Amino acid sequence: MKIKLMAFIILGVFFVLAVTSNSAAVNTSGIDKVRDKSVLDEQDKKVIDEFLAEAIREMIITRDFTSIAKTRTIILSKEKSTQGQYATWYSELVRQHIQEGFKQAQTINSPERRDKVIINLLILIDGLEDLQLSDLAISMLKSPNMVIRYWAVHCLTNPVIVKQLNSSPNSEPVSAREIAEQLNDIIGSSSPEIIVQIAQFAANINIPQGDELLCRVADERIKKYANWTVKHELYDITILKLLADKIQPASTNTGMPTASVTNSKPAIARCFAQLFSYVMERYIKGQEILNSTQKQNLASVLVETEEKCISKLLGRPQMMTIRRALERDNIEALKEEHDRLLGTETTPGQLPTMLGFSYNTTDTGIIRTAPIPLPDPPEKSISDNN
Repeated sequence: MKIKLMAFIILGVFFVLAVTSNSAAVNTSGIDKVRDKSVLDEQDKKVIDEFLAEAIREMIITRDFTSIAKTRTIILSKEKSTQGQYATWYSELVRQHIQEGFKQAQTINSPERRDKVIINLLILIDGLEDLQLSDLAISMLKSPNMVIRYWAVHCLTNPVIVKQLNSSPNSEPVSAREIAEQLNDIIGSSSPEIIVQIAQFAANINIPQGDELLCRVADERIKKYANWTVKHELYDITILKLLADKIQPASTNTGMPTASVTNSKPAIARCFAQLFSYVMERYIKGQEILNSTQKQNLASVLVETEEKCISKLLGRPQMMTIRRALERDNIEALKEEHDRLLGTETTPGQLPTMLGFSYNTTDTGIIRTAPIPLPDPPEKSISDNN
């Protein structure tokens, strides 16, 4: 299945390249002496520069993955020092040499080898966890190679970088807002493995654009469901949970939800409800054309969302109606629960009532009380895209 293949490619690259060893071709004696010094001079900076030049060069010219991994591990191991000037110089110089490495990669004739060099350099950036290197990762975001793009996004969205951005949202050379804008630009052309990383970044970054980016991810998934081209539905478990965690249910001073107080994040709640509706409707309407894997994935999303999100949003334990309907293969019961939770054309559902949001308006200006219906599936059977 494609999802397993993509995971194999990504994880395979990571684990093969993550091998460590005590031996390596790069000479570390000079850099080790510099790291132990309490005061540094320009000659010490030259030693750092020469070490990084040699190490990055080894990563570029070496074709054996294990040897490349050894070199990368050594570069990472020499990054830290109690000497503040050492860390500043190391960050400055490693940036220069990685940037040069990307330039050299573009001169490699073999596309496969060129991409492998770029991937290795991105994994190095990811390991360094240095915000000063973020613009180098941004330069690779629009690569047509999804593995390169995956690692470029990973460099920008890993938890350490997010923490740095949150502690100083306007950090130079790249701000949280700029990264959010760059990630927004690639959502429509990226694989689900990449999109879910963007969703996690959006949910954890402390800027107003974070909520907008998270809704943009949800909207992209909604669009895929609407035209019956969605792939890898299991990722929607994560996306729905992230949306639910962002929603702030209206409450009284007793802490219980109430429809009389407006939810502070109606856009997020609306995205959650519409995406959840499409997941449920895909299962209901796709009985004749979806394969067993797709149905199982959708069922997993529905059950997990019912257990982890719906009870929290409504402020009371659920009866697990969705789980029971799926276990009994009772499509009618599933439809009824969809309408009860999300609403019909004539009656608002429990979620919009409790959370204080609507589904915007119809073309004639009437406020919707139900999510937009999922279009009927195409007549031709959907292939196993999971």
